[in-house]
Amino acid sequence: MTRGNTARPGRLRRITGSVWFNLLAAIVVLAVVQAFVVKVYYVPSGSMQNTLEIGDRVIVDRFGSHFGDPSDGDVVVFTASELWGDVPAAPSNPFVYAVRWLGGVVGVGPDLTHTLVKRVIAGPGQTVSCCSPDGRVLVDGVPQNEPYIFADYPFEAGAFDCSTTPKSLRCFDEVVVPAGQYFVLGDHRSNSNDSIFACRGGGGPPGCLKMVGRDDIVGRAFAIVLPPGRWSGL
Repeated sequence: MTRGNTARPGRLRRITGSVWFNLLAAIVVLAVVQAFVVKVYYVPSGSMQNTLEIGDRVIVDRFGSHFGDPSDGDVVVFTASELWGDVPAAPSNPFVYAVRWLGGVVGVGPDLTHTLVKRVIAGPGQTVSCCSPDGRVLVDGVPQNEPYIFADYPFEAGAFDCSTTPKSLRCFDEVVVPAGQYFVLGDHRSNSNDSIFACRGGGGPPGCLKMVGRDDIVGRAFAIVLPPGRWSGL
């Protein structure tokens, strides 16, 4: 009896002390933390330059998103619906699928979900339009101070603005953000598939607006953690 009782703890120690067990435990802990607390996301495009560069890894606050709504100016990661373009098909190769899944868990590269990162400009019930006489976005009629904008569309008051023909592509008609939705733009304004991308210049085809649903927002990005030289808060 004594010999049997001694054997069981020994086997347990061998299992819990193995490399594979500890690797699996680490993956499980990472998955739980990133599902409910914070998650690391890989930035795949230049639509948020120069705030975010291609290849940056950002930490997203998932915990706080359960208790509060995004604010104007927040940089958010969201799950993109079909409005935002074709959803990439899941890899058919099991090895590639596993690598993509692991990448989503630890934030080392593109994962299996179709997510985008943009900046919240206006929330439910707010109005947003462009442009003020000096070419700025207006929220509820107030020109916005946006020092983070990179490579905006050309705009010259009186020569190439919202009253000329053609209009500057910086211009768009006033939009009222519906309940439960958010209007988002990229900081790299001239290279961003965002809420107003297909409606710029005024008018646009029916259904050209794209909003982000509250339930689709994963969380607020608050820091760049990789590469080392890019480590900073947002």
